[in-house]
Amino acid sequence: MKVIGITGGVGAGKTEILGYLQKRADCRVIIADQTAHELEKRGGACYDRIVALLGTEILSADGEIDRSKMAARIFADRDILNSVNGIVHPAVKEYIVDEIRKEQEKGVLRYLFIEAALLIEGGYDQIVDELWYIYADEQVRRERLKRSRGYSDEKTDSIMRRQMADEMFRRHCHVVIDNSKTLTYAYEQIDKKLGEDLCQRK
Repeated sequence: MKVIGITGGVGAGKTEILGYLQKRADCRVIIADQTAHELEKRGGACYDRIVALLGTEILSADGEIDRSKMAARIFADRDILNSVNGIVHPAVKEYIVDEIRKEQEKGVLRYLFIEAALLIEGGYDQIVDELWYIYADEQVRRERLKRSRGYSDEKTDSIMRRQMADEMFRRHCHVVIDNSKTLTYAYEQIDKKLGEDLCQRK
């Protein structure tokens, strides 16, 4: 089983690429953000520590963490944001490492794809076989975010300022998938890369 990390800037189209991989490759996909949400639920590995840090006022009536309340707290204070990240990111990585081990022991899949915005910063290059960079031109990404998510220019600016530059993605990643044009063009690059390992279905 080959373990591949998928990364790229906001608006690059990683979701569409992952959807295609799930249809066309014998694989499992783990999305770090979804894993974090699960670990933050009551009974999850991060729940107690986050509540101890931020207080019970971030909880909803059912005792779960209210994500909007938590976001309001952490994005207003960088120190708190760093503390929460210090809880969540290692827990997510630990979960992913454990899932890789389990899938390797099963020996069923050809690929395990891991998607996360911070694969490079988080040191995932040490636990994956390859890093793939999903690239899209900045203006294309801006137009996508405005069209699909309704982001303002100011919000997009704020997000992009916090993300790694194109040069750094290229420096660390083994494969670049150009998703600036049509999805068909991106899919053709994936087909070429995976070759005979593709499932024979569309």
